[in-house]
Amino acid sequence: MRRVMVKIDSLVLKGFRHEDRHAIAQGLQEQLQEMLSEPGMAERLSTMGHIPRLRAGQIEMSTDSKPRHVGIATANGIGKGLNR
Repeated sequence: MRRVMVKIDSLVLKGFRHEDRHAIAQGLQEQLQEMLSEPGMAERLSTMGHIPRLRAGQIEMSTDSKPRHVGIATANGIGKGLNR
């Protein structure tokens, strides 16, 4: 069994309310954890090596998206970037 370690040094949130930062980060963390714990994901990531920067592409959400859903959408964008 392999382990996936993800380190996010900082999360810069421009255009969001200060009080929403924890909910956004929580949604991001939960969705990344779910995606990265899928069977075979650790092996697939190990073949990619070190990824210093990942282009997630455009992440679409509505103006009334809940903060947690913003984090989830961001994590899904990261997942798409990994699958390119």
